[in-house]
This record gives sequence, C-alpha cells and structure tokens, in this order.
Amino acid sequence: MKQTREIKNFIYSQYFTDGLRITFGVLLPPLIFSQSGHLDEGITVSLGAITTSIPDTPGPVVHKRNGMMASIAFMLLTGLLTGLINHSPVLVAIEILFLSFFYSMFNVYGNRASSVGTGVLIVMILNLEREFQVVELFQYCGFLLLGGVWYMGLSIAISMIQPYRVAQQALGECIEKVADYLRLKARFYNPSTDLDLNYKKLVEKQIDAHQQQDVVREILFKNKFITKNPSDTARLLVLLFSDIVDLFEQSMATHYDYKAVRERFEGTSVLREFQTIIQNIGDELENLGHAVTANERPKQLHNFQNQLEQLKYHIDMVDNNLILKKILINVRNIVNRTQAIYGYFREKSVGNIKKGTEKDLDRFVSRQAIDPKSFVDNLSLKSNNFRHALRVSIVCVVGYIISTLIGGSHSYWVLLTIVVILKPAFSLTKERNYQRLIGTFIGGIVGALVIYYVKDHTHRFLIMLVFMIGAYSFQRLNYVVTVLFMTPFILIMLSFIGYGSLKVVEERIIDTFIGSFIALIASYFVFPAWEYFHLRSHMRKLLVANYHYLAEIALTFMGKELNVVDYKLARKEVYVQSANMGSVLQRMLSEPKDKQMHVSEVNNFIVLNHSLSSYIATLATYIKADERQLINPVHVKTLRKALFHLSEGIVRMQSDDNQSALKEVDLKVPDAGLKIIEESPDSNLITEQLNFISKASSDLLKIIQKVNGEIENPHSEKAVSTQLI
Repeated sequence: MKQTREIKNFIYSQYFTDGLRITFGVLLPPLIFSQSGHLDEGITVSLGAITTSIPDTPGPVVHKRNGMMASIAFMLLTGLLTGLINHSPVLVAIEILFLSFFYSMFNVYGNRASSVGTGVLIVMILNLEREFQVVELFQYCGFLLLGGVWYMGLSIAISMIQPYRVAQQALGECIEKVADYLRLKARFYNPSTDLDLNYKKLVEKQIDAHQQQDVVREILFKNKFITKNPSDTARLLVLLFSDIVDLFEQSMATHYDYKAVRERFEGTSVLREFQTIIQNIGDELENLGHAVTANERPKQLHNFQNQLEQLKYHIDMVDNNLILKKILINVRNIVNRTQAIYGYFREKSVGNIKKGTEKDLDRFVSRQAIDPKSFVDNLSLKSNNFRHALRVSIVCVVGYIISTLIGGSHSYWVLLTIVVILKPAFSLTKERNYQRLIGTFIGGIVGALVIYYVKDHTHRFLIMLVFMIGAYSFQRLNYVVTVLFMTPFILIMLSFIGYGSLKVVEERIIDTFIGSFIALIASYFVFPAWEYFHLRSHMRKLLVANYHYLAEIALTFMGKELNVVDYKLARKEVYVQSANMGSVLQRMLSEPKDKQMHVSEVNNFIVLNHSLSSYIATLATYIKADERQLINPVHVKTLRKALFHLSEGIVRMQSDDNQSALKEVDLKVPDAGLKIIEESPDSNLITEQLNFISKASSDLLKIIQKVNGEIENPHSEKAVSTQLI
C-alpha cells in the first residue's frame, strides 16, 4: 500500500511533470523533422530545446521566462562564434578559456543564471568539432533558435494553463519534509534510539525542510496569480504554507534533555505513547502532503482526541509529571493546528480567513539583482565565484587539449564531463564525480545490452523513451539515477543516427573517467575553495540572525507590540542561515581530513544555535499568549546579558569576506512602557527560558573564542540532542 502511494506521489510530483514536459519538448522536433527526411535538423532543434530547458526550474513564471530568454540569446551568440572559429584549434582554445570563465561567473546571480551558463557551455562544446559554411552556420543557429522558442512557448503555456500546479507540488513536498522531521523527533522517545545519531539526522532534515520552504516562498510570493487578486485556490495555498511554517516552528518550540526524560520515565508507557502520537502526526502531515501534491481533498487518518485523552490519563498516573504535561500541551497544540489545516478543505470558501502577513508577502522573498556591478565586485581571488570560474576555464582548456590528443568521434565527452562535474566546492565536485562514474558505468552496460539484443527500432525507441523520461524526471532529485538513465538514452539515440557500435559505449565510459579524473584533481589543486575559508562568515550570519530573532522578542518585553511580520521575517532568516551553516559543515566533512578545521566546535556551534532558536521560539509563545504582565526586571537583565553575548560573538566573527558585511546591531533596548513587577510563580517559566537563552548565548561566545584561539577549551558542555516537542 505504501509503495503504491509513493509511486502515485512521484507521478503527481513536480519531478515527473518536469520529466514529461522536457521529454515532449525535446523529442517532438526530431520526430516531426524525420518524417520529411531532415532528422539532423530536428536534432539541432532538439538541442536548442534541451539548452533552454536547463534553466526551466521551479519558480515564478516571469523568472523562468527571463532565464529561458537569456539562455536562447547566449546560445545563439555562442553557437555563431564557435561555428566561425572552430577551424582554428588556437582560436577554439582561447574561446574555451574566456567563455568558460564568463559563463561560470553566472554563479554570482544564483542557481537559475548558473544553469543558463552551464547549458550554453554544453552548446559550445558540442559544436567544437563541427565545420560550417557561413550559410549552414546561420541555418544551424536558426534551428537552435526554433528549438529554444518552441520549448519556452511550451513551458510558459503549461504554466499559464495550470498556474497553481507548481506551487501545489512544491508545497506538498514541503509538507512531507516537515512530516519526516516530526517522525525523527518521535524517535527521541524510543529508549533504544541513539540520541547523537538521531540528532544528526534531525539537523539534516531540518536543513532540507528550510530549503524547501524557501522554494515554496519563491513560487508562492512571486506569482502574480497568487499575490494579486488571489482565488480561493491561491489563498488556500498561502494559508497552508503559513500554518505549516508555524507548525514547524512549534515542533521546535520547547527544548529539554531527552536523556533526562528517558532516565526518569523509562519505566512507564508514556514515552512510547508520545512516540506513537508524534509518529501519527507525521503520518497525518505526509497524507496531507500527498493530497496537496495530487490536487485532492485530504481525509484525516487518525482520531487524535482519543489518543490525547489516553495519554493524559497515563501522565496523571506518573509522579513528578510537570515535564510530561508541558510536552503534552505542545503536542496538543500541534494536533490542533493540524486539524485546523484540514479544516480549510472543508470550507466552502477561504476568502473570509485572514492572515496578518498577506499584505507583506513580498517581504518574505529574497531579491537577486542582475547587474554588472555584482559581476565586477566578484572579480577578486577573495570571491569563491571568481576562483571557481578561473578553475573551470583553465581545466576546460586542459580538457580540450587532452581530448584533441586522444581523438575519437566523441572526444567532446571529456569536456562535457568536466563542465557538468566541476562545482564551486570540492565536496560537491567529489560527490558529483562518484555519482557520474557510477551512473555512466551502469548505464553504459544497460545501453550496450539494449543495442546488442533489441534490434526492432520501435521497441528500441520505446525503451529510449522510458530512459529519457527517467533521466529528466530525476535530474533534480537523484543525479546517479539521472546519469544511469541518461547514458543508455544517449547511446540508443546515437544508434538511430548510425553510431550503434559497442565502441561508442566504450568511448563514452573511458572519456567520462578521464573527465572525472581531471575535474577531481583540479578541484584540489587549481584555486581550491575549502569550506573553512567561509566558516567565519557563515557563523557570523547565523549569530546575527539569532540576535535579530531574540531582539524582536526583547522589544516586546519592553512594552512594544509584537510585529508578527517582522517576527516571522527574523524567524525565516534564522531558518535560512541555520540551513546554510549545516550545509557548510556537511560539505566540509566530505573534504580531505587536513582541510577540516574546527569540526567539533562548528558542530557544537550549530547545535547550540538550534537550541537557542528553539528557546526563543518557546519564549515567543508566552508573548503571543499575552503574558507580558509576568515580566520583571530580572527578565530584562537576563535578556540584555544574552544579547550582549551574541553581539560580542558577532564582533569577534568579523571576516574579510565582504559577503558577511551585515547591518549594525543595536544593543539598546528602550525601557519605556515596562511594567515592573516582582518575581511570581507564574513567571518562573519565562525565567527558565531566559536562563536557557543566556546560557546558550554564553556557550556560543566560548566556542567563538575557541575558534579564534582566545581560549584553550570552551567551557560549554558537549552539545547533545535536547529538543523537546
């Protein structure tokens, strides 16, 4: 049953939709042109479509359109230039040097622009060995243009016909990642679970969830169909996303020591019951995510009321159960929010449901200005983008020389491998290298078997079609699978145009191994970009994000009304920077041992920041519950102490990296409007959270001092999994 559902979910996913769209856009032109005996021209049109499809990644229609238009323009210019000079190896080498550098610098403008550069470089490489007459060259570029315009028109038309489909698919995936996060948290209540290992998995899943939330924000809040005069469908998507992000925060909102909870209550049934009910919430969210992806009305799987009542009964039977009651309250709140989300689907209209942030949706998405100044500012060895572009340009020239010396009918595969594998970070290049080699080797064997045993052209075409859809469906999901499908697809396609010998398979595998070896060696020796170069910058950004997050709460302590939009923006920035910091550590752990600096400290830094943001989220729940009357001077003093620790850490993490140049942080918290009262039993919970915050901020400062070499050993305890739901 579960496997059937997973298959159905994949079929409705954006990945499979992309695979079908790209396959149709790429395959139709050769089929049409072959009917009139012009297969070569059809393949050229197909190449234009493939190149234009590369920047066609999920996002606002206007961004996709601009990316595809840029791809078409640069593709034509590069095709013309390559066709005019490819008779001269010297001129070709110069072209490779400069264009590889230029297009690799597109990384400055983000992933979509980077994909434009990669696609255009592929066009250049595929035409290095072709010779054209002037008229033939212009005809060739005309067919490239036709393919690009055809695919862009197809993509935009589908987006206009189904304006909410991409948003639904991205949101469904986002909900499923939150579900996975909750199921990992449920495992903390299992006494046999390894806390450290599970926490490591939790941080990785948290990074995935944050990154997917950013994708959804980009699609939802930059889509004019959603932000301007939204329909019920558009409003439902915004409401769902807002509540899912709030639910995700709530799941992080309370912090405690799972080890202590286990030791105290291991002899009861309560822990297993907590695990079961949190697991069920995760299953419920997964069910919701599947329904959103498939554009269906979801049906609830569980009756949580009975489970909560039974759990409360067993908690009441336990002595010293205050901690368990606090956990139960949080679980109940998450259940109520989940049921409220399901309630949206029972409403005839969601137009009457108001969210305070709707008029400020535009503030939740980041901007990437496409201006020459950003390009020029990165022309420095301090810029990772510049170092990467230099590396690509030098290595591509080397690859061109080697492929020329090797010869062969498809020696350009060496260069193609280099361009596709070589990434800004060593760890990404290393990972992509292994994936490419494994996929090419297995895919080459599969392709050879198909060519050798399947002689019927119709059957061979159908097999190629399956491989083609698979390759384009998994290109953003699993690169190994993509290459595994892509290799036999290319080999079978070549067999239709007269290159069906097994020698082509051998050549493909050998050239891929050569290109992979060159790319991996280059990433180590040619202007390498090790992650420890950027540690200080990322650590500082995360500290600043948590400082601003805490400052939003601090101002409410001083009598200012909580601004929900500013609070959620600060929370979003914490999520983004936490994900970035976690990614840095993951990449650094894939680098050579001698390039891994301060691994233990960085790991503790990430855990403590995660703890700190969880404590702040818990503190925010008291403010939202309008418990400002419980605030006293001790609370304010503790808050200022925590803010001071964070600001000290920010100052000590100053970096030469201009990307870390952030706005100044104001430590001054106004006293106006504060109603001073004495400590009371009801304010103890706030006192406890503030003490947690102060302790975490102090420990963070000690870790920073350790990284700076100011102290021998940080006095903070080893960070462990202490997340409480």
